[in-house]
Amino acid sequence: MESFLEALRTQRWDDHRYYHHSRINQSLHFVSAVSFLFSYVMIFKDPAISALAGWLVAMTTRQTGHFFFEPKDYDTVNQATHEHKEEIKVGYNLRRKVVLLSIWAASPLSLYFSPSFFGLLTPANSKTEFVRQVAMVWLGLGVGGVLFRTVQLFVIKDVQTGLVWATKILTDPFHDIKLYHKAPLALLRGELIDPEIGLHHWDEEEAEEAPRPT
Repeated sequence: MESFLEALRTQRWDDHRYYHHSRINQSLHFVSAVSFLFSYVMIFKDPAISALAGWLVAMTTRQTGHFFFEPKDYDTVNQATHEHKEEIKVGYNLRRKVVLLSIWAASPLSLYFSPSFFGLLTPANSKTEFVRQVAMVWLGLGVGGVLFRTVQLFVIKDVQTGLVWATKILTDPFHDIKLYHKAPLALLRGELIDPEIGLHHWDEEEAEEAPRPT
């Protein structure tokens, strides 16, 4: 268990210091995290609404921050190129995200060719029912995306790495609120880049084995 928690802290630390320099990205992650928490609650009440909020709000804001606002030039804080960070990314790097988001965007077409989604759904009789069916397809895609990468990490890394990553993904909304709740105020002050990225969240107890930035 100690090894698992240490690996989780390391994955979280690397994700923060490598991929969250922009205050806009941090602020969007805060919005995304709150939206995901709403989705977590709604999945027990209305899975379709949960999926719509998760994909249309939480995922959209989250990935907009990564694709359009996060710097992709040389990272002087961590002394790493963007290409290097993409290569060592444990979860979905930008290339893998493009594939996942492309599948997400195209997935409603599956209901055009198979209104019952290959026998899993009752064909929609109204626009509202169609939207809810799309939402259920997206819910399955979200769960499948996490399971696929987890199993893939089992194969290319090891079981612990996959389980740690899955745990990180599921708990990211809670962690992101803790890390980025002050980002919107910093952004309003005109701060576009976190001036202490990679430094102000450093904690020997939380990231003991992660390489200290220089």
